[in-house]
Amino acid sequence: MNVESLITDLAFILLLGAFVTVLFKWLKQPVVLGYIVAGFLASPNFTLLPSVNTLENIDFWAEIGIVVLLFSLGLEFSFKKLVNSGVSAIVTALIIVTGMMCAGFIVGYILDFNFINSLFLGGMMSMSSTTIIIKAFTDMGLRQQKFASQVLAVLIVEDLFAVVMMVVLSSIAINDSVEGSEMLMSIGKLVFFLVIWFLVGVYIIPTMLNRWRRFLNSETLLVVSMGMCLGMAVFSVYCGFSLALGAFVMGSILAGTSYAERIEHVTTPVKDLFGSVFFISVGMMVQPGILVKYWLPIIIISAVVIVGMIIFGTFGMLITGQNLRTAIRSGFALTQIGEFAFIIASLGMSLGVLEPTLYPIVVAVSVITTFTTPYFIKMSLPVYNFTEKHLPAKLHFLINRYGEDGEKEQASGVNQWSVVLRKHLWRTIIYAIILLAITITTDMYLRPWLIMVMPEWGNLISVITTLVVMSPFLIALTSPVKVPKDATKGFSHNIPCIVLMFFRSLIALGFIVHAVSLVYSAKVFMLVAVTVVLLIGLLFYRRLNTYMSTMESKFFDNLNERDLRRSGKNNHVVSDLHLAYMTVGNACGFVGEKLMNSNLRRKYGVNIVNIQRGNKTIPIPNGRERLFPGDVIGVIGTDSQLERLLPNVEVNEQSDAAPATIDMALKSVLLSFNSPLINKTPSSSSLRDNYDVLVVAVNRDGEFIDSNPNLVFSPGDIVWVAGTQANINRLK
Repeated sequence: MNVESLITDLAFILLLGAFVTVLFKWLKQPVVLGYIVAGFLASPNFTLLPSVNTLENIDFWAEIGIVVLLFSLGLEFSFKKLVNSGVSAIVTALIIVTGMMCAGFIVGYILDFNFINSLFLGGMMSMSSTTIIIKAFTDMGLRQQKFASQVLAVLIVEDLFAVVMMVVLSSIAINDSVEGSEMLMSIGKLVFFLVIWFLVGVYIIPTMLNRWRRFLNSETLLVVSMGMCLGMAVFSVYCGFSLALGAFVMGSILAGTSYAERIEHVTTPVKDLFGSVFFISVGMMVQPGILVKYWLPIIIISAVVIVGMIIFGTFGMLITGQNLRTAIRSGFALTQIGEFAFIIASLGMSLGVLEPTLYPIVVAVSVITTFTTPYFIKMSLPVYNFTEKHLPAKLHFLINRYGEDGEKEQASGVNQWSVVLRKHLWRTIIYAIILLAITITTDMYLRPWLIMVMPEWGNLISVITTLVVMSPFLIALTSPVKVPKDATKGFSHNIPCIVLMFFRSLIALGFIVHAVSLVYSAKVFMLVAVTVVLLIGLLFYRRLNTYMSTMESKFFDNLNERDLRRSGKNNHVVSDLHLAYMTVGNACGFVGEKLMNSNLRRKYGVNIVNIQRGNKTIPIPNGRERLFPGDVIGVIGTDSQLERLLPNVEVNEQSDAAPATIDMALKSVLLSFNSPLINKTPSSSSLRDNYDVLVVAVNRDGEFIDSNPNLVFSPGDIVWVAGTQANINRLK
């Protein structure tokens, strides 16, 4: 690779891109379109300006751009969001993707594209643009409306479907045909690796980041996050998948951590840089001659995208119980294709299966539908008003009744059977995949190494090791599932739960037999193996069960870390108090006020124990400190107090400030008869001024007393104070 040529080409396209995007900003047009135009101007297809020296150089930068873009999309996607998006978003996305895939395939067939190109065209037409829609909603002030939240939920699910689609399309492109068994195998392999990566990532990465918290300034966090992104991308290729998939998975893992906003903040410049190169490379594929020649297919495909998205999007929303207004406005917002269409097209080009003429056609369709998106969003309300007036009365009643029933069903929650079944199903799937991963790993790596080191005993030691490692997960698989008492009150003698446990026990037994049968076929060894596992379970059941419960708790704490940190429900301190972190929003009612004048303790009953302002931390702030937008405050209070305070603090939150990097603690101090605090109050003892600590509560004879100006310390009191660990130790 010619380094000088590489830098020259990069400098040229960035300078040209800067000029064009500034022009598009001035014209109030999407920046993505500016990048595509800049790419066309920099390409050999536009002869009035110099062009890049080597197209392979741009492909190199564009490949990095795809990885960083997928990583950024993953940061906006999390398993928690997928669960919270609900059935409505999942079903709607499935209807849209399936319907547009079929429509795209039919259009490709009509336009005389071959089978694989028609399939790729359907894939490109089925993905709406997250970037364009979010930008349009933000510019038009629609982000807070109900239909906008539904559209964003659908986009989250579509992103996941797009990743699966890329794997399936790659498999079909390589084999040049659709074979059901191979496709199911590819999907099964993808699900297997996604679950393993997700489980290991969620269990390890948040814990690791929290241990390194004091060292993670912006520079270090950028290096760590991009290192993990590229590392997972490389590992994904090693497992037989794409770079983009690994980057997306790592982003989705980090999305659930309390560092997600900071990572998104520090990686945004990297995403903007390499993402711009990717979109510029897309524009370099535009060929005016082909656009003129294929103007009719471009118009047809654009019309199918717009009409198809409106029909399938509206129908999907209606069928999942949304009202007519929400359904129509959602369908009209999804009328474009964007970044994933380019990524899928790039995948087809790299595999050598996509016709060169299809790429510029898709780019032209994207440009047209991007331009029209704001107009269709504005058009949705008049179309709804017209439809409501002219809709037949019976059909109108039917839609409204169905929508009301859907809302009631969502409000009432799931039925008893679904609660129990879902608990058992999730436990079975997750632990079955873990056990399968253990058997595959030991069979592929451990056993060959042991046979090489100890030829006579290698097989036996391999089987024993596999069973020992599997035993905690086998116990977890067969252990009773905790379900709400109300979920089983209608069951006679708890028979359904017993039946489900029996089936899970059979699955566990099947894994034992499978692990042994990989090495031995004799029945006696299987019998011995089952006996050994049962003995391990009987002897160490309680210890292993406790160990697995701890692991599960740690996993779910890490999974919900971002929400738990904001609400404080995971930071148990004393009695029913919690330590929570909140970001002060621009519209917060007490921004700029001194703490002594904000009356936070009187109104909400909470205490502020520290303020994080940029890189500066103020532990135990005094009453003269003021709060400003972007400050991250550490607050101690009960569940109800924090829930009432949170929406009043994080109003129009726009900050990317980091969570506090100083270690705050809440510890107890036992007052002896000789303590200088005896017969003093919290204010007269000057603990805040002398030690920078805050008295939160006093435990007197087993009863907690909230701190107040009239409280007098007595011998034997256990005083709970908040502050830095060093200041509390100094106080002790």
